[in-house]
Amino acid sequence: MGEGVLRERAPRRRGRVLRALLAALITTAVVMPLSGAARPQIPAPPPARFAAPTAATLPQIYAANRADAATASRMAAAHGDVGRARTERALADPSRRLLAFDGRGAGRAVEVFGDLARAQRIAVLVPGSDTSLDTYARFRATATALAARLAAQAPPGTRTAVVAWLGYTTPGTISTTVLTASRADEAAPRLREFVRRLHGVAGRAAHITLVCHSYGSVVCGRAAHGLDVDDIALIGSPGTGAEDVAALRTRARVWAARGGDDWVAEVPHVRADLLVTTVGFGTDPVSPAFGARVFAAGDGGHSDYFRPGSVSLANLARIVLGAQQEVSRA
Repeated sequence: MGEGVLRERAPRRRGRVLRALLAALITTAVVMPLSGAARPQIPAPPPARFAAPTAATLPQIYAANRADAATASRMAAAHGDVGRARTERALADPSRRLLAFDGRGAGRAVEVFGDLARAQRIAVLVPGSDTSLDTYARFRATATALAARLAAQAPPGTRTAVVAWLGYTTPGTISTTVLTASRADEAAPRLREFVRRLHGVAGRAAHITLVCHSYGSVVCGRAAHGLDVDDIALIGSPGTGAEDVAALRTRARVWAARGGDDWVAEVPHVRADLLVTTVGFGTDPVSPAFGARVFAAGDGGHSDYFRPGSVSLANLARIVLGAQQEVSRA
């Protein structure tokens, strides 16, 4: 058999192997018990409804959502869910700035760190799988770490803010939904509307960066077209569902990074039609074929991108601040 034929068959063989791995992941997700699948619904009030926020109405919105969090905390405590009650009680603290809150089910919350109305540089964090009110402290820690780094790196006079956007129901890490774009398709319109309202508060001149972690990068990929943001940073990404940056159809600069010890590097970066759905998210965002601006993230793992003092956190802050030339490349 000729060498050329062997070279031609090798990619096909690799493709079959990757598809087999995806099929195995689907099977595993189906047969393994899902965490929390049988958990009873936690009672909570329906979320407050507001007109599009403005700088003038932010204090009232924050206060109303804190009040809802306090009510939800009492309801969760009466229901016997001590952990949820504790989380919601913390969210109800007078110091918290909640743009949105919904204590029902897995829960949603959008929290602001900084003076949003006056901010010139805004980072919106879009989380990945297994992020809910029950794990919110972990997500909040990433936001506070980035906010602190921005405050330390920002030039004098530059005002910054960070928004922790838990605005969708994330998939479970061990579930079929984490392998498809279904949750991202539900989340994308919400993210687009949120960014539109964000400009209504901070003004059209505000520089907005999406920082999309893990499955959150699938959400950002689905929302990217027509989204009024300046930068999109994909970290620990399994893919976006797009084959390359051009397919995202965004005017934003697209960045990507992966830590040296991030397990997501082992995820097959393909898309395959299995049964009645498509699984996988296509091209690896840190590959040359994708075309993103790849930046250094150090040797950290999947949950280390916001670790204080890390290379990845410093670079994310530079991207948010518009210091493009200072971003260290991988």
